[in-house]
Amino acid sequence: MHGIGNDFVLINRVADAVDEDELSELARAICDRTKGVGADGLIAYELGTETLHRMRMWNPDGSESEMCGNGLRCFAHFVRESTSETSGSFDVETGAGLLHVQFLGSEVRVGMGRARLSPAEIGMPVTGETFVSQPIEALGQTFSGTAVSMGNPHLVILVEDLAAVDLPKVGPVLESHRLFPQRTNVHFVQVLSRNHLQMKTWERGAGATLACGTGACASLVAAVINGRADRTARMSLPGGDVTVTYHEDGEVDLIGLAVRVFEGSWIGRRGAWPDEDPGEI
Repeated sequence: MHGIGNDFVLINRVADAVDEDELSELARAICDRTKGVGADGLIAYELGTETLHRMRMWNPDGSESEMCGNGLRCFAHFVRESTSETSGSFDVETGAGLLHVQFLGSEVRVGMGRARLSPAEIGMPVTGETFVSQPIEALGQTFSGTAVSMGNPHLVILVEDLAAVDLPKVGPVLESHRLFPQRTNVHFVQVLSRNHLQMKTWERGAGATLACGTGACASLVAAVINGRADRTARMSLPGGDVTVTYHEDGEVDLIGLAVRVFEGSWIGRRGAWPDEDPGEI
């Protein structure tokens, strides 16, 4: 499935037994775009402990991510198509907490939770109440960055000319900057108007992607607290547009499409070792 070009392989761990210790390697194998299916992440459906449905996600490098907004919209559709869930809205347990999804015709609204602004909540080894418009040195340049957590860390850099950003060069350097010991997602954002922003994303563990839902949310939050945008805006990413609202109480909503592309069977549990008995997932 994909959400505005952010694509995922989804599996049902309730219906298909996949061992816990296989999931990281499975993500690396199945997300490989030349030797596997190709995806920005692997998403697994599990039974939750706080609510019925639980979502987990792994990046293409095998690391587990706390949450993904585009992935959660895909997961919501997957739940309705693959389980007995028939309601128009329900809660989902994620690594970023309990989140609510609601179907709006062909789109899905996701309650993304509260935007966290303190360095401690973001996982940064610096003091202060927030990290807003602070200088960050990389590649001999100084960037003005704002850090936001949507359950996962984001560095947002507001720029005047998005086309001038060399994302493949600067993205990996900022992702692994010393200010982010657990690495971070990196977003360059150009404000086209107070309710329309354009962005490019370098995702932690995935590289350049067509879209990032939590990143779109973090980017609007950063633009709002820098006085550059209204609280509801259209966010244009390379894969398409989403609508984000940053509420006065700190909660953030994300609205966008999710699309099923194809389905099939993965013929090797561990695609990296074809000599093994393949089995199926």
